[in-house]
Amino acid sequence: MILLIDIGNTHTHLGLADHKQVLKQANLPTARWFGGQAAGLARKFVGRAVPGGAALCSVVPRATPLVRRAVRRLWNISPMELTARTVRGVGINYPRPETIGPDRLANAVAVKHHFGAPAVVVDFGTAVTFDVVDRQGNYAGGIIAPGLEAMTDYLHEKTALLPRIKIREPKGVIGKNTEQAMLVGAVLGYRGLIRELVKELKGAMKARRLPVVATGGYARLIGARMAEITAVEPLLTLEGLRLVWLAHQPAGSMSDRVQPTCNLQPATGNLKIRRA
Repeated sequence: MILLIDIGNTHTHLGLADHKQVLKQANLPTARWFGGQAAGLARKFVGRAVPGGAALCSVVPRATPLVRRAVRRLWNISPMELTARTVRGVGINYPRPETIGPDRLANAVAVKHHFGAPAVVVDFGTAVTFDVVDRQGNYAGGIIAPGLEAMTDYLHEKTALLPRIKIREPKGVIGKNTEQAMLVGAVLGYRGLIRELVKELKGAMKARRLPVVATGGYARLIGARMAEITAVEPLLTLEGLRLVWLAHQPAGSMSDRVQPTCNLQPATGNLKIRRA
């Protein structure tokens, strides 16, 4: 069993996987690593499973050593950390590879493995990021835009009359109250953003066929009514971590028996586990 840990700005995404696929997943607030509660939640997530290895990627450097120590203490294993130096399964065509977010490299590995090259990942996290794998199978760069919640929370915090809203599908294109108007701007506006950027990427890459895979918290909502989105894979980052961990295993280990699969299950709420 492989323990997978994707440390994001808002949430830490946990996964348990075998040599074929991610088996279960849960989220916990990243801030809980600093309060000391996260290790207990991670242990509850793993339950009676016995991880034989672990892999992590992190965009929160302050949390990384805390996670490492917790994994060593709880399961006596040292996690492999995904970086530009340790990545396997995708090349890098980027001026300063060390500045690439490791979660973005994990996405690139998974999308290339399952969808080929060229391909694009759109990750709906705290920021909306586009990660591009070129025809040669290299991570070539990407695009960063504000996330949905970041935008709507900013409007709430910086204005006197705009409320904090729960992101969901708007009922129409013309808002009949303030909340509906904000939903139209957020959801339909982001679909327009994705559509235009995909169009520009296709032109720049001279690619008539370009798989575009959505992942992250709002991937299903935004991708639901977009022909430009090839697939929605909420566990794409964890799948990339799984593939890189397997690629680091010695010849003759279970990495030789890995089977390509895209049987990824939807992410769930905090420690509410959905099994594959």
